[in-house]
Amino acid sequence: MSEQNRVAVVTGAGRGIGRAIALRLSRDGYDVLVNDIDPATAEVVAKEIARTGARAIARAGDVTDRDAVFGLVEAAVTEFGRLDTMVANAGIAQVKTLLEVTPSDLETMFRVNLFGVVYCVQAAAEQFLRQGTGGKIINAASIAGHDGFAYLGHYSATKFGVRAITQAAAKELAPAGITVNAYCPGIVGTDMWDLIDQQLGGYLHTGKGEALASYAAGIPLGRVQTPEDVADFVSYLGSSGSDYMTGQSVMIDGGMVMR
Repeated sequence: MSEQNRVAVVTGAGRGIGRAIALRLSRDGYDVLVNDIDPATAEVVAKEIARTGARAIARAGDVTDRDAVFGLVEAAVTEFGRLDTMVANAGIAQVKTLLEVTPSDLETMFRVNLFGVVYCVQAAAEQFLRQGTGGKIINAASIAGHDGFAYLGHYSATKFGVRAITQAAAKELAPAGITVNAYCPGIVGTDMWDLIDQQLGGYLHTGKGEALASYAAGIPLGRVQTPEDVADFVSYLGSSGSDYMTGQSVMIDGGMVMR
């Protein structure tokens, strides 16, 4: 089956990286269910896709709610007839030292960044198994899933966890022809990194944009990456060109972290 006949669910797609992924997959020929916790932003992106002549629907939903995630898959199948690719993109960040992190901080971070990914894996895999067609699961990790970052310790822990889930799911689901991979962005010009920059300022005594600039100075390719840089790689992971790739969490970060 070519990309022209495929269906994708993209979580957290109302803005930033998720929006870029949804738009790119639609250009690749996918029908896309655009999910976000904010129904207004999801609707804006779905309409943006529809204006290009591609098919898209918007569905609000919180990835920390397992039933809601399964409902996204059900909605995609009802609307488009099948599912081929799940992009578990939704995520949050918070800047705090490990000595300051509260139980509430931990619960929120893990429920969104890790539980949400597990629920996406479960929902997509169940649909793929029903279809008997195989499929692709693509998870959002981070360079912070390869190197733990100061002031982002609990965030880093969730992204290390995404790598583990990606590897375990890839092993478990490979016999059914389901591949599971993750993308690991670095410093991306998004609202999330604007927030990180602002919160880091309180620890590093930096002004607006200075913390981001300091991190970005370590990028060998010499610039902050765009959401589209990430979406281009996810496009590959969603294509037939990646059919022999599974269990990998690949850095797309301009060379910040090399392995």
